[in-house]
Amino acid sequence: MTTIDLYLDPVCPFSWVTSRWLLDAAERTTRPVTLRQMSLAVLNEGEDADAAHQRMFERSRRLGRVFAAVTDRHGPQAFARLYEPIGTRLHDQKDQVTPEVVADVLEDLGFEKSLSEALDDPEYDEAVSRAHAASQDALGDKAGSPIIAIDGRAFFGPVLTGLPDPDDGVVLLDALVSASGVREFAVLQRPHG
Repeated sequence: MTTIDLYLDPVCPFSWVTSRWLLDAAERTTRPVTLRQMSLAVLNEGEDADAAHQRMFERSRRLGRVFAAVTDRHGPQAFARLYEPIGTRLHDQKDQVTPEVVADVLEDLGFEKSLSEALDDPEYDEAVSRAHAASQDALGDKAGSPIIAIDGRAFFGPVLTGLPDPDDGVVLLDALVSASGVREFAVLQRPHG
């Protein structure tokens, strides 16, 4: 059976679209998917960035701490449970990542509301860094969000600018699974637009 891991930063809008596509296509093809944490904040530490990207990296750092705290307390499967409602609030509803929003989501999931305090607790930075390092180790290089690993073979992407039709989504997943089986396959990219 094909195993698929998707490493993503919860604040990345491209990863949100990719996760929506992948989870649907994987369910249609009965392939298991595990969502895993990575961090754009860690990836870009020490880099110069414009103000908009700096704000995104700060959201990444703060929200990454919450995900690290939740997975520490409730296990790795808690990442996906938290990602769905946080992603909906952040990417679809355009909510700000506030302690109140995070506490509401945690309470709705049956997790401790107090885990929202991790937003501003640097104690979790090391756990976020470890999760990010695992994503880079899986890829064998440095890359952003998302990273997909199929049967242990990882690639940066896929980066989707919108959700494909469900049938096209299955075709895309089948193509990625096939491509990942070719050891010599390394990169496929085109300009945005």
